[in-house]
Amino acid sequence: MSEENVKQLIGKVFNDIATGIETGGFSNKVKVGITLLGSEHGIENIVKGAELASKRNNSYEVVLIGPKVETELRVVEANDEDEQHKKMEELLDSKEIDAAVTMHYNFPIGVSTVGRVVTPGVGKEMFIATTTGTSSPHRVEAMVKNGLSGIITAKAMGIENPSIGILNVDGARQVERALKELNENGYDINFSESMREDGGSVMRGNDLLTGTPDVMITDSLTGNLLMKIFSSFNTGGSYEALGFGYGPGVGDGYKRNILILSRASGIPVVANAIEYGADLAKGNILNVNKAEHKKAKNAKYDEILKGLTKEKNKSEASEEEVKAPKKEIVTGSISGIDIMELEDAVKELWKNGIYAESGMGCTGPIVMVNEEKLSKSIEVLAKSGYTTQESDHC
Repeated sequence: MSEENVKQLIGKVFNDIATGIETGGFSNKVKVGITLLGSEHGIENIVKGAELASKRNNSYEVVLIGPKVETELRVVEANDEDEQHKKMEELLDSKEIDAAVTMHYNFPIGVSTVGRVVTPGVGKEMFIATTTGTSSPHRVEAMVKNGLSGIITAKAMGIENPSIGILNVDGARQVERALKELNENGYDINFSESMREDGGSVMRGNDLLTGTPDVMITDSLTGNLLMKIFSSFNTGGSYEALGFGYGPGVGDGYKRNILILSRASGIPVVANAIEYGADLAKGNILNVNKAEHKKAKNAKYDEILKGLTKEKNKSEASEEEVKAPKKEIVTGSISGIDIMELEDAVKELWKNGIYAESGMGCTGPIVMVNEEKLSKSIEVLAKSGYTTQESDHC
């Protein structure tokens, strides 16, 4: 056993002894800490949320971290936000608490949070991956990582085979191709189908409202906006009343179960976030994180991510002066191409002697070609990495 593990074990033992002396007995309950300072609604808002969580579920213990307050809950004293975060980290690292909920916390690059909302269409819960933090400075790579983080979180919450959908934002089609490649390499991914008639795993706004997938993949900025809308659409925006908060920070090798709340989170969301943290601790999210990353890496996850950031060749190709072939009637359309790559895809067909135009079709961006050259065009674009051989066309 390493020195670090010994220290953590000793810390937990002393904490259990202290708890036993204080309460007259020893508890194996999951312990969730929550910091008190930083809320726009004041300390009382957080305390009431913590007390609500403690009263409605006795399967976990809530520990407050911050200034001393009048409450029956245990308080670990800290006088400012920096101090309370240091205390929180110490409690986590010593295993005195199993999860922590806080506000305005800086995660390292590579870690971002998976939010949990109740969708207004049918009242279904859905995870939004991700909502704060930065998985990668590269947009598409970040969204692929967000997808894995969403799957990890859903599995830790007891969903054995979570369905995933990719929100129709810039980069969605590239993310879809990367995840399908990961799936083909042996990392099983359960792709959801849009509720819209044309289906597909790229989700529309309707799918957000009905919670079509268990996990909705998007970039963190969009995810953050969605969390705010879902949480406060019926309160005018200043008070987040619905949902479970912005969720746990997840990333390769990350070893702390820390969940994020908005400073605008109200009492119900505070209580839900604490319960979310407790459930993730019970589901061993840190172990799930480690195991799922290992399985993904065995399916060439790292190689796929590296391929996403190698844009030099495509950038150079897009800058080449490519002349269009003789114009033809274009009634055949190919979807599944990301908006950011649309014009490059058209030029790729031109280079191969196929006249093409860009447009907007029933499922988003499309490349239009002569109907007789549709199969050949799909083959060219698939070979160049712009779409897949089985790509749907409108």
